[in-house]
Amino acid sequence: MLVTLDANRGLTVPAGFSAAKPGDVFEAEYDPEEDTLIFRRPARRQDWLTVLEECPVPMDDFPPRRHATPGP
Repeated sequence: MLVTLDANRGLTVPAGFSAAKPGDVFEAEYDPEEDTLIFRRPARRQDWLTVLEECPVPMDDFPPRRHATPGP
């Protein structure tokens, strides 16, 4: 498929070509050897609890905060 860069430096992809919708985010990469633009959709956001559980460092190993939280 060929797409053309418009005057605002935007590329328009036909709706039937991808399941993308307005507002979706893509990572763009330029390969100078191939003179190619590569667009990838990053992984969808995960649940923060799942990310925390996969963290390789236990929470107890983190240094204490520099500033104590204000108390009563």
